[in-house]
Amino acid sequence: MESVGLIEVKGLTAGLTAADAACKAAAVKLIGYELAKGGGGMLVIKLSGEVAAVQAAVEAGVTEARKVGEVVSFHIIPRPVESLLLLIESRETVGSERQRLLEIE
Repeated sequence: MESVGLIEVKGLTAGLTAADAACKAAAVKLIGYELAKGGGGMLVIKLSGEVAAVQAAVEAGVTEARKVGEVVSFHIIPRPVESLLLLIESRETVGSERQRLLEIE
């Protein structure tokens, strides 16, 4: 995985809007989303791809999400260490390939 983009928002509408805009803006993979524990309606959208593509995708996702809700934070991690990948694509990541495989087992 070359880089990871994270967009943290309040509300599913803002999250889906961010994910849609991000994926339309650049050639990135939507890893999925993860709900924050503790409520408040916070969730984080997770993307991966080449650094420049992820940067463009995150920028577009943040811009569109702000139109319909609140963006809490966003960040790009270029070349994450391998051990971090287990946290990025965890069991709690809705829509991830890893989650689908765990459901089959």
